[in-house]
Formats: sequence, C-alpha cells, structure tokens
Amino acid sequence: MTAFWDVLAATAILLGALLALTAAIGIVRFPDTLSRMHAAAKPQVVGMVLVLAGAVIRLRGNVDIWMLVLVGVFTLLTAPVIAHVVGRVAYREQRGRDGLEMVGDLERRDRT
Repeated sequence: MTAFWDVLAATAILLGALLALTAAIGIVRFPDTLSRMHAAAKPQVVGMVLVLAGAVIRLRGNVDIWMLVLVGVFTLLTAPVIAHVVGRVAYREQRGRDGLEMVGDLERRDRT
C-alpha cells in the first residue's frame, strides 16, 4: 500500500511541475499582458496545488502538512485578486495605446 501512495504522490508532483512549466512558457511566449495574466493565474496555481498535494501525500503523518495546506489555501485566495488587479491595470494602460478614446466601463464605475 505504501508503493501506491508513493506513486500517487510522484504523479501529482510531476503533473504539477508540468503545469507550472507550461505556465512559465506561456508567460514568456504570449504577446500581451492579458494573455500572460491568464497563463500566470490558472495553470500555475493548479500546478502548485498539485505539487503541494503530492507533498502532503508523501509526508502523511508529519506535522508540516498543515503548513503546506496553509500555503495552498492562501495561494487559492490571493491569486484571483492579484490577477484581477493586473487585468484592470493592463486594461487601463492598453486603452490609451490602442487609440480607444471612448470611456470604458471600468472607468465609469470608478467615478460613481
């Protein structure tokens, strides 16, 4: 039974590392900020949660598991907020460069 848990932990860690690698490649390869934001937010967070889950499976019975759980929870709570803020800033910055002189929805909401 120990071999099963070791294989499951190794699989989760490898899948998480693969997702983090694809996120890093996406950040480098994508042309604009909004595309890079998607690559940074989605697969990187899921990859890190998989790596943490693999580490929790491997360290079962250890006291350090709760620290890994806290890292995963805080990442899941903060990553969407960071992606939202980066998206808003990118939207505001790109609007001026693209020649869009119209006032966007985000700016109208900020004034009210």
